[in-house]
Amino acid sequence: MLYGMVDIKPEDDLEEEGFIAKRIKITDIDVFNSVKEKKEEQNLDVHAVDVYVMGSAISMGQNGGDLDEKVSGGIEKQIQSIETLQETISCSSNEVQDQLVDNLCNIDAAAAEDKGSRHTMEDAWVVLPDASLDYPGSSRCAYFAIYDGHGGRLAAEYAQKHLHANVLSAGLPRELIDVRAAKKAILEGFRRTDMSLLQESTKGNWQDGATAVCVWVLGQTVLVANIGDAKAVLARGTTSDGTQKTSQDSVLKAIVLTRDHKAIYPQERARIQKAGGIVSANGRLQSRIEVSRAFGDRHFKKVGVISTPDIHSFELTEREHFIILGCDGLWGVFGPSDAVAFVEKHLKETSSAASAARRLVREAIRERRCKDNCTAIVIVFKHK
Repeated sequence: MLYGMVDIKPEDDLEEEGFIAKRIKITDIDVFNSVKEKKEEQNLDVHAVDVYVMGSAISMGQNGGDLDEKVSGGIEKQIQSIETLQETISCSSNEVQDQLVDNLCNIDAAAAEDKGSRHTMEDAWVVLPDASLDYPGSSRCAYFAIYDGHGGRLAAEYAQKHLHANVLSAGLPRELIDVRAAKKAILEGFRRTDMSLLQESTKGNWQDGATAVCVWVLGQTVLVANIGDAKAVLARGTTSDGTQKTSQDSVLKAIVLTRDHKAIYPQERARIQKAGGIVSANGRLQSRIEVSRAFGDRHFKKVGVISTPDIHSFELTEREHFIILGCDGLWGVFGPSDAVAFVEKHLKETSSAASAARRLVREAIRERRCKDNCTAIVIVFKHK
């Protein structure tokens, strides 16, 4: 298990270049990872974990800030020893429209983080290329997530440890992939995670909250779930005239896979007001928090904050090149197309998700002056 701590689009327009997202709503999960330590370029203030592994290896990274890279942790019960294997992760295939991946595909995934000018790092993340845990199945199950904490990092750490496990126990399909059943499990996993988190925060008398963006790869089906303002952006290949293309020379288009949940947005504001909450002139709920959906935030649950995510899915084809997950700190200085172009450029140079993730975060902090915590995960689909 891995640890680590725009434009407004209407609800029915979460796509670009004809990508239609299938959505549903959700609630909580748990996870962990194992990783191979990669030496960083000199004087780089970013922690990164490269995950190009198979089996039950997982890795964890947190404490952003200074320039040393750390790899730690393992998963109880699942990992006796952490091994990084330069092997492929198999991807089952079915026949869908267009050109689906009908052979093995590799996933190269990595996370990088930096606390920016903040005194503490409140983000947590998970990179789990084999996310089956105690629920083995015939199809590949991979999981990646960023939890962006606010008011502390306790909520982010709790979701990091429990969300994916809750989704698995809620019935995430491990054999034949049923998208409807998968979305139902994700929804229930979010609900369980938030409910237990609120109980813990009440006992401990803490009020932390956390937004989340999560990706599951089940066989060749990709499911994306989010609450709050953390984003997922897909790089999909097209030609310059907008038609779909599988060539390595295709133009990559940025497709936003998530919808921000902020109190100032009309649909979110209406729900908040119905619950008795007030959205102030500065766009914040009760003049305090900007997001309208999050884990935790127990004092705001009574006035409209919920942990029900948006979920959508798509089938993995040769046109899907990579996904970028990022907290709001990253997207505050990078636009979706800008980030895709930046990562594409560095992948052409190094073919390494770890290098691309480190450089993306370094660019955000050092060159674009992001002051917030900044965490990014780059998930590269390597088609044969």
